[in-house]
Parts: sequence; structure tokens; C-alpha cells
Amino acid sequence: MLDAWRGTGPLTWCLFPLTLLSRAYIGLTRLAYKLGWKTTVKLPVPVIVVGNVMVGGTGKTPIVIHVAQRLTQMGWQVGVICRGDGGQHADCTEVSLQSLAQEVGDEALLLKSRLSLPVFIGRQRAQAALLLMQTYPQTQIIISDDGLQHLALHHDIALCVFDDRGLGNGCLLPAGPLRESWPRRLGQGVVQIKVHTGDRPFEGSLAAHRQLAGYAVNGRGEQRALQSWRHHAVDALAAIAQPELFFSALRQTGLLLSHTQAFSDHDPLDHWQPQSANDVLCTEKDAVKLWRYQPDVWAVPLQCDLPAVFWEELMPHLVRLSLAHGHQTA
Repeated sequence: MLDAWRGTGPLTWCLFPLTLLSRAYIGLTRLAYKLGWKTTVKLPVPVIVVGNVMVGGTGKTPIVIHVAQRLTQMGWQVGVICRGDGGQHADCTEVSLQSLAQEVGDEALLLKSRLSLPVFIGRQRAQAALLLMQTYPQTQIIISDDGLQHLALHHDIALCVFDDRGLGNGCLLPAGPLRESWPRRLGQGVVQIKVHTGDRPFEGSLAAHRQLAGYAVNGRGEQRALQSWRHHAVDALAAIAQPELFFSALRQTGLLLSHTQAFSDHDPLDHWQPQSANDVLCTEKDAVKLWRYQPDVWAVPLQCDLPAVFWEELMPHLVRLSLAHGHQTA
């Protein structure tokens, strides 16, 4: 299906009538909120949503981590919410370092492990955000990992993330990869900043520089330089939206991958076993699931950095919104 979404072949045209249904559903949903049949929650603090219009991973979570860390360093009180994909927890709840990935989701647990901040999950992000505010009333900013299409929670700033796929064939699901039409219909006063995580900019988007760290860590807290494996065969696994990107990044560091295993995004990996005596490298998202019973697996952190122009564009809006909500800026 991913290959079909790159162009407009026979499969695209066969599925196009269903795309019209998707368009009608999106339109009716927006109408329901406009007429007040459904309610949008507007929080007393600015809400930043880091999301995408494409199906599949575009690299949102590393950007969430980077933005949350930078804002915290600037003195802002930040809270993070996400849906908890891959988890079984049906209610809104706070994520702790003792949470299980199969309960709260791998991305939520990764966020908590990387950020010393409140992290809440909920199928209804608005409810998760309200619970976070109730629990941590000093919060000044909420960042949502995904949720551009979640109309139940008003967002003030949209960080729309693209990769090298751009818009694919430009069609809505299922004929194409889009969750909503492009350009997006922005709510009143909503500021949108486009970011790309690949090599090709999209419509003037700002480049997020991403690279693998020069080291890996295991579940025992040990750290090892990636170059120490350069003359040794290693295995690799990834349960992310685009596993080959991780494998390719490892090869670009000069590593020889003897065996790779690609799993579907959010795969629980609860039955995974090493295939050989080689050391195994994985993503941090995989490690939060594996380390409980496979502590010898090595996770390679993904480092993300946004350019100065991004912060020059974001901060005036954030300060203005904060003052409008009655909060002192950091």
C-alpha cells in the first residue's frame, strides 16, 4: 500500500470512491464541532501539537522531546500528552518510569524516560490534558504528541511534520496516505509551522536535523561507543513505522549488520528472542519494551535539533499566547 500511495495507479482509482467517504466524514465531523453538537476543550495554557497529515511515522516524537527539553531549559513548566498507541490502558492516566509499555504504549514510556516532565495518556487527548492540568496546576504549556486531527482539544500552535514522502499522491485515505486534506483548515488564531525530517524541504518547511548518537546504552545502564562495533557483525531490530530508516542510519555509521528484523509499528515484541550470539541494536522506542526481559539489547538514541529560525518564529507566538492566557512568560 505504501508503494501505491506514491503515485496514482489502478489501485488508487479503485479506492477513490472510499476517499470521497473519508472527505465526507471529515466534513461532517468539522460541521458537528462548528454547530456545537460536539465540544472543543480550550485550555487555560497554550497547546502545541506536533503532528502530521501523513499516515505513518514522520519523526514526531523526537521533535516533541527536543521542543519539551528546550522550553524546560528556558524556564517554562511543560506537560506532555499523547494517545498511548500500543498500550491497553483505556482511561486517562499519568505515565511513570514504572509503567509498562503494554499498558501505556511505547512512545509514552519513551517520552517519560527522556523527559523529567509530567506525561499523561488518553484516547481522548482533551481529557488527558485536563487531568494533567488538574494534577500539575503550575503547568504553563502542554505539548501533544500527535493529534492535529483531534478536534476535541483546541491547539494554538501546530508543528506539522513532513518527511521525504511529502504528500504522497495527495489523496485522502484509503486511496492515498493523507489523514486530512492539504492545505489544512486552521482554526481561528492557530499558528502553523512546517518542519521536515528528511532531506527534501516541503513548501518552505524548516529542517529538523536528526542523527543517531555516537553511542548506545543497554538495560543495565552501560554505555558503549557505536564505533566499537565497527569491525564486528551486529544484529538490529526496529518496531517503528519505517524500520529501514534505522537500519540505513546504522549502516551509514560504518556498522556491518549481519541480520535485521523489521516489525510493525508499536509491536509489543513480547516474544522476541535473539537470533544469534551477536550484539543487538535497536531504537529507544523498542528498548522500553525489551529491557525488562532482554537487558543486554543496546538502544541507539536519536538526537534531534531544530534551527535557530524555528525558535525565532515560535517564541513570539508562545509569549503572546502565554500573556493572553494570563501567565507570566518564562
